[in-house]
Amino acid sequence: MSAGEEVRCMLMRGGTSKGAYFLADDLPPGPRARDDLLLRVMGSPDPRQIDGLGGAHPVTSKVAVISASAGPETDVDYLFLQVGVDRPEVSDRQNCGNLLAGVGPFAVERGLVGAGDERTSVRIRMVNSGDLAVATFATPGGRVDYAGPAEISGVPGTAAPVMVEFPPGPRPLLPTGHARDLVAGTPVTCVDNGMPTVLIAASALHVTGYEEPGDLEEDRALGDRLRAIRLEAGKLMGLGDVEGATVPKLSLLAPPSHGGAVMTRTFIPVRCHPSIGVLGAAGVAAGLRVVGGVGEGIARLPAHGDLLRIEHPAGFLDIEADIGHRAAGATPVARRTAVVRTARKIFDGTVYPRPAAAAPRP
Repeated sequence: MSAGEEVRCMLMRGGTSKGAYFLADDLPPGPRARDDLLLRVMGSPDPRQIDGLGGAHPVTSKVAVISASAGPETDVDYLFLQVGVDRPEVSDRQNCGNLLAGVGPFAVERGLVGAGDERTSVRIRMVNSGDLAVATFATPGGRVDYAGPAEISGVPGTAAPVMVEFPPGPRPLLPTGHARDLVAGTPVTCVDNGMPTVLIAASALHVTGYEEPGDLEEDRALGDRLRAIRLEAGKLMGLGDVEGATVPKLSLLAPPSHGGAVMTRTFIPVRCHPSIGVLGAAGVAAGLRVVGGVGEGIARLPAHGDLLRIEHPAGFLDIEADIGHRAAGATPVARRTAVVRTARKIFDGTVYPRPAAAAPRP
């Protein structure tokens, strides 16, 4: 595209993240041209993203690309792209469960899915992994209503609830086949409940798990340990060389301090998340229920029911997670995962990307 280019865009908060939502037809068809445009839209590479829509943090430098599904099983396809902040990188190697909360409302707003008179359910295929989700939200009078009473930690105010349910995915819950592995000299539990995630006892890394995210990011010794764990775990989980990837995520576990099941600090993968991602929480919740996992002795699981409260730096996230076994002695499988999120349309209009000639050199 040339100087004076413009593209239709909707900026939305989805869960505890913020991102730019596009129809696939509004973007260049080739990945290289598309990614170049998105870097300029978001203002990357630049630590402040001062010349674009990005918010100078991975959780506010995200993109959702939506299109109508070709098959009958789902209504829309959702491609998530993580746009680098200070590096000219666009990655499609992970899902994002937070932006997922806005996919259904966006699909209705753009006319991809017809709205019900009271509520609408949108069946979503997550292109990055092939996993499915169903988002249900209020559409009184056939229009998306973003106002409501639901509160989620890490977001000021209230909004309309979006119920997101995840049927069991095609990949094993325990990618290594074990409840516990020794990775880079550290006991871990590797899980994949929609997002490859590595669970680690915070005490095993000589931190408490209650530190502020910024303090953990500044701990170089911790960063080196986490990098070694992530690279080795990536290979064990069948992800190959993850040096330039954003998965697996790493979640440090500590005993809960506010009545929940566990306290977490999650790395995505280098920055420490100011809260926790939906799919990261899904991995933590399922992993805590795995007999023999690293969460034993740390987590306080409820006596009844599937609802777990995952504590994080900004508060908590309540998530339903149910695992079971197909046969006696078999490895566990995820049976149901569901979470209430909220989403809000911030603006809908035209975004003017930074001209290509003005892009900084990497």
